[in-house]
Amino acid sequence: MAVKKTTTKKKKIDDNTLINLYMDSVLSHNAEPKNVYLFCKENEIDESDFYSFYGSIDALKENIWIKFYENTAANLTKDENFASYSNRNKLLSLYFTMFEVLTLNRSYVFYSLKENKNGLKNLKQLKGLRENFKGFIKEIIDENEEVKNETIQKITKPLYAEGAWIQFLFLLKFWLDDTSKGFEKTDIMIEKSVKAVLDVLDTTPLESVIDLGKFIWKERFN
Repeated sequence: MAVKKTTTKKKKIDDNTLINLYMDSVLSHNAEPKNVYLFCKENEIDESDFYSFYGSIDALKENIWIKFYENTAANLTKDENFASYSNRNKLLSLYFTMFEVLTLNRSYVFYSLKENKNGLKNLKQLKGLRENFKGFIKEIIDENEEVKNETIQKITKPLYAEGAWIQFLFLLKFWLDDTSKGFEKTDIMIEKSVKAVLDVLDTTPLESVIDLGKFIWKERFN
């Protein structure tokens, strides 16, 4: 008598599934999987499925941050009026939306940037996010006539985009340390820092920079 062979339905895997499994593994064990083999064994998936999307654990980690940006950009494009916003409102929308996405994933972000004790090595995973972020800033400059003046001619577009990225890292660090209700102090910092940075492209930045400095001093040294 022939015995019917039973087959187990293979788990459907895509890049988002792998990201969710990885983030869950990190938070459940408070540690990163040591290699692809152990990660796949833990989650009962084939290594070949993993490698069809990512060449390494580091590549997956970098893509997590790219996904954060893509979710942010997708939310921004839902607003039909976004294209007509001023530079200030576009930047504010970018930062506020980005930190909303990060807040939904704060436990993972906090672990990946603070708790694993890798110092500056943690920032390597932000490489893809950095390129997407800077591209967004360059688009703002290209699309809006407000910054096409003598000042912006002295400050090249790549330099301005890099400055905005450094500003984002500063805000990210502030948010990670923020213990205020609803991260309201981060919201204040976003408002003040965006105003200060945009005023650099204007002729009267001093007041905004002093205002930002006072707020930072109060929050960090009082």
